[in-house]
Amino acid sequence: MKQPLGVILAGGQATRMGGGDKGLLQLGGQSVLDRVIDRLSPQVADLALNANGDAARFAALGLPVLPDSIEGFAGPLAGVLAGLDWAAEQGADTIVTAAADTPFFPCDLVPQLLLASEGMAQPLVLAATPDLERGRARHPTFGLWSVGLRDDLRASLEDGVRKVVQWTGRHEGREAQFPDEAAFFNINTPEDLQRAEAML
Repeated sequence: MKQPLGVILAGGQATRMGGGDKGLLQLGGQSVLDRVIDRLSPQVADLALNANGDAARFAALGLPVLPDSIEGFAGPLAGVLAGLDWAAEQGADTIVTAAADTPFFPCDLVPQLLLASEGMAQPLVLAATPDLERGRARHPTFGLWSVGLRDDLRASLEDGVRKVVQWTGRHEGREAQFPDEAAFFNINTPEDLQRAEAML
């Protein structure tokens, strides 16, 4: 399998942060998004950003900005579809997604997702971690996605599917287990940003 392309999902509305782009918040002298880019770019063949609205606000990053092609706010799956469409144009087989507000995700994210996908004709794997209450926690914005499934995903989104695991379950998607749930800590509130500063 060719090395996946990377797509950073920044299409959320950040309502708990009062709107705006969580990825542009400063964390230890760097934007959260810069930290995500630094962590993901060595693991993928190329990188793009899924975001809606004026792309100029991300110009300094030097990345292609991919807006959702599905009308209205359709959630992370719409960002995945935008990434798959871009990857198809590049001749790629797969993408790996990461969330723009999660700066500490594992440095071996992509190798572990690829390992979990071995033998799958159309790779589809989500990251997961142990969870004391629920047994495991899935992290649906962190995944490996097959370009071959993009037309099915488009049709599902047009039919109203919004939950990531609802769609991946239809295709017998797998999970890649990571030991540390804190690695997937995401910044949703001003208090979370303070916690992230402490985690640095």
